[in-house]
Amino acid sequence: MAGGLSRFARLLVRRVVLLFALLAAVFVAVELLPGSGARAVLGREASDAEVAAKERELGLDRPVAVRFVSWLSGVLTGDFGSTARGRPIGSLLAGAFPQTLLLGGLALLLTVAGSLLLGAWWALRPGSTAGRVLQPGSSVAAALPEFVLAVLLVAVFSLLLGWLPAVTVSGRSGFPVRADMLVLPVLALAVPQLGWNVRVVRAALADAAREPHVETAVLDGLPERVVLLRHMLPFALPTVVAGFATSVGMLLGGALVVEAVFNYPGVGALLAGSVADRDAALVAAVVALTAVSVLAMLAVADAVRAWAVRGRA
Repeated sequence: MAGGLSRFARLLVRRVVLLFALLAAVFVAVELLPGSGARAVLGREASDAEVAAKERELGLDRPVAVRFVSWLSGVLTGDFGSTARGRPIGSLLAGAFPQTLLLGGLALLLTVAGSLLLGAWWALRPGSTAGRVLQPGSSVAAALPEFVLAVLLVAVFSLLLGWLPAVTVSGRSGFPVRADMLVLPVLALAVPQLGWNVRVVRAALADAAREPHVETAVLDGLPERVVLLRHMLPFALPTVVAGFATSVGMLLGGALVVEAVFNYPGVGALLAGSVADRDAALVAAVVALTAVSVLAMLAVADAVRAWAVRGRA
């Protein structure tokens, strides 16, 4: 037990160090972009003297390493700082990140439920019509980029059939005013991850089916549902959970692109504006919040895998 906790702690420390390195890389990458954050705020008509004064006001005249350490020390105390335009970053994230979490969370639920059902069906009946359809269909779905799928969904279900809205309209709460406005963005996010995870679930269950205890359960005449839930799924769970945890990062990253296609009110718009303004603090804040969400899901996945492995031991 102590050894397991020690391994978990070391893994968590490595991921936190990696997060800090990623945030530092974000600051450097924004610094290397052409143009000036001060000029982006003031406009092209601003004089060089005005730009220089604005850079001093924003602290952009300091070395990038100094600015990063200053920003990071504020984040560790709960202060994300302000944007180049003087707006508090914490308030901007609080207003936009819940919408992105809603979009990503619904897509994750659809991915988990769909891949478990379809993957289990495929593993139990590989020669069925559904299995023959899933073989190429899952590969095509996994290979589709989110923005391509989003455009196809809009073309078919909005422009051609007129069933679903192509854009999102936000209410006073910041969330979409109608639930059907979530359907196409969620599908655009979930389908590629669903295609990939169906194959993961099917492969993990197929491996589990070759285990001696599963073969014994089948020979004993246990019902198929009992064999699947009690003997195959617990053995396959570590691999399946690892696939779902990986999808969390892909879903949150893909959400930034999908939000732009559907005019969805999430952090995608914040990120696009921050890059245009060369605002390293806002870009890093978005990355940090997204990365922490992914780290939390990876920690949950690690705990589930450890529980499953102990249960098999």
